[in-house]
Amino acid sequence: MRVKPDFSERPFGEHPRPQMRRESFFSLNGRWEYAITEDKEPPERYQGEILVPYSPESAASGVERQLKAGEYLHYRRLFDVPKGFDRGRVFCHFGACDQECEVFLNGVFLGGHAGGYTPFSFELFPLRQRGNELRVRVRDDAASDRFGRGKQSYRPGGIWYTATSGIWQTVWLESTPLSYIRSFRFYPDAKAGKLTVKVLSSDRGETKITVLDGDMPICEGRGEGSIELDVSACRRWTPDAPELYRVVLAFGEDRVESYFGLRDFSLAERDGRRYFALNGEPIFQSGLLDQGYWPEGVYTPPSNRAMYEEIAAVKALGFNMLRKHIKLEPALWYYYCDCLGVLVWQDLVNGGAPYKKHRICLAPFVDLHIDDTNYRGMGRNEASRAQYLREAEETIDALFNCVSLCLWTPFNEAWGQFDAVRVCERLRAIDPTRLYDHASGWQDQGGGDVCSRHVYFRKVRLKNDKRRALALTEFGGYSFALAGHVFREKRFGYRGFHKREDYVRAWRKLYEEEILPAVEREGLCAAVYTQLSDVEEEINGIFTADRILKGDGEEMRRVNEALRRAFERSLARS
Repeated sequence: MRVKPDFSERPFGEHPRPQMRRESFFSLNGRWEYAITEDKEPPERYQGEILVPYSPESAASGVERQLKAGEYLHYRRLFDVPKGFDRGRVFCHFGACDQECEVFLNGVFLGGHAGGYTPFSFELFPLRQRGNELRVRVRDDAASDRFGRGKQSYRPGGIWYTATSGIWQTVWLESTPLSYIRSFRFYPDAKAGKLTVKVLSSDRGETKITVLDGDMPICEGRGEGSIELDVSACRRWTPDAPELYRVVLAFGEDRVESYFGLRDFSLAERDGRRYFALNGEPIFQSGLLDQGYWPEGVYTPPSNRAMYEEIAAVKALGFNMLRKHIKLEPALWYYYCDCLGVLVWQDLVNGGAPYKKHRICLAPFVDLHIDDTNYRGMGRNEASRAQYLREAEETIDALFNCVSLCLWTPFNEAWGQFDAVRVCERLRAIDPTRLYDHASGWQDQGGGDVCSRHVYFRKVRLKNDKRRALALTEFGGYSFALAGHVFREKRFGYRGFHKREDYVRAWRKLYEEEILPAVEREGLCAAVYTQLSDVEEEINGIFTADRILKGDGEEMRRVNEALRRAFERSLARS
């Protein structure tokens, strides 16, 4: 079943969790009261209104103020529970809130969460039918060595961007019966035509699972804990044919809607070389580095439709993969990739002490090998390492059922890197269904599934180590400022062009003279161009920050088709 999402007329009105959907969705997005203070206690008077789910640093929030380390961001929202909504339990879900937050309902502390990128929730108690007060207290330090921060900086410029804080994804209510399904994981086996579902529920009991193609049942299973289903009638999911199937889970009075795709990710071997494989067959992955920033919303797009249309535009240009760079997205972003057939490489969010400038500047030119068990030298103390692992495991848990997600990147360019081989294998034990690029770019420790290289400022010359898949995980970075679509006076890029025709010609030449030969000569099986869109000063995108294509779309489609043919020729000779 091919899926095209339905969109709400209200901004962010779509159900935010398509992998675990109940009918009891009630959005709390909209105008909240806010205040920024140096005092931990809630203010007697709030300073104004903020539009949730936009961070206060964004123009879209209506605030445009940077939350500083040592300050507190206070939110307040009054709400009534819709009549008939409460079925026994009511939960408040947060898609993400950066960086540490505490949540209170009607003056009662519900709990806290640490980490700015992963979802969390609290059961609401005591809950009234009318006149409930929800308060959220946030602290954030974008310079902290403890938490993941991605590319956030208090001094944005070049490859570092505006620091964000507070709520930046949807906040919503959901009601369940007293006994309910807490979570579940899908383990598809495309070769065997099987689907194993591992269910965690609030109480002991049997779960009934039905797989459907549209409204037509395909198979059914019952059990407690782990249930295996025969899904051999399902077609396999691929980027060319992104087939998705509905899954309905019933536990007592609780009913949850989800979906899955039948696919496997692995490495295939041909003539002594390793290749990325989908459903057992080698596949070339042509992708873009995707930072996930927006001019008005910073971390948050103008709408869910805007996210979908961006991914659809990437697919229309012939790319079949996005590397989500040091940021997580709302669950709907991954759902749109599943629907459209775009493979996802997911970076885990980096942290640690400030990165040494000489390493960042020298690494593209000199192979600086650093012992990543030297925690002090890598800027990682014990608390920082423990927090990274917590956030990494929360990320894997949140995205485990994503159909298109095929690869995890624990560390990028040594930013906050530590014990990369051991971390990679620890995470593989949690999610053995995907591949791992343990140290993207440089500081390769010889682990993972990918011989991963970043190439800037010089010609692409690669050597296949034959133990892992050879991937060019960042390259290019060509910059061109499209008049009327540049949002900062200061501009940054790796190689600049003043005329569109020169930019288009150089882009094509880069692929034809450096990337295509590497595919045929060295067995290159993935290439990630930097980058999808401009971000603040950095104008390396093939799209502007407001998502206007700078180059020649037809030229990009021809290049991507040429990459696919070159890869097929390479396999035929092996």
